Amino acid sequence: MTASYQATIQGFKSKGLSREEAEHLLKRSVEIAYEAREISADKSSKSSWEFVDSGQPSRRPVLIATSFGSYGAFLADGSEYSGNYGEAITLQALKDFHGRRLQIFANSGADLLAMETIPNKLEAQAYADLLDEEAMMNTPTWFSFSLKYGVNVVSGDSIKECASIADSCKQVVVVGTNCTPPRFIHDLVVSIRKVTKKPIVIYPNNGETYDPEQKKMCRTTPNTIMGICWVLSEDRSK
Repeated sequence: MTASYQATIQGFKSKGLSREEAEHLLKRSVEIAYEAREISADKSSKSSWEFVDSGQPSRRPVLIATSFGSYGAFLADGSEYSGNYGEAITLQALKDFHGRRLQIFANSGADLLAMETIPNKLEAQAYADLLDEEAMMNTPTWFSFSLKYGVNVVSGDSIKECASIADSCKQVVVVGTNCTPPRFIHDLVVSIRKVTKKPIVIYPNNGETYDPEQKKMCRTTPNTIMGICWVLSEDRSK
């Protein structure tokens, strides 16, 4: 996953960079991920090998996903956890905001586009429209929503309505949630499965509440994910 969640052309320009410099930094975030993948391949451990039916080891492919944050992530005011962008933010305004960045990331060579912490139906529709309008854009994409209760995203919009938008967009291959308390995950999966057969991605937080003063929330680490996988594997073996 690239470290580009809050990286936007508008954000870089607000710090005095030119448009060309801003676009270069977006591309650079993917290049760094490629470099990290190469380093990892050189230092791969035995855990990176799986045995196929023939008994011979087979290396699992390491895919690069471009982290694509919402408009709220650019605002950096916590609104990706409320979905409240104000009446001035329309569907077209969101498409104008995201359009060029999406083009850059889609042509960056990344294996996946990860639209993360989507807080409302309007932004999901803006993403879907842009993906459908860009005829040459064929990078597989996932939509990951920020949930408030298990049946609604943080704005109050129905997760089923949001997931339906993802289901109708052919570029979207996975739909799910991130930065959502674990206690809501079961209801979320049930709700999403009612409207799509696409794979569901889940990477929750630890159940914490967002602190707008310290700007802290997620504490999910690779060790957390490994622990969850271990527990699930143990359950399946019983």
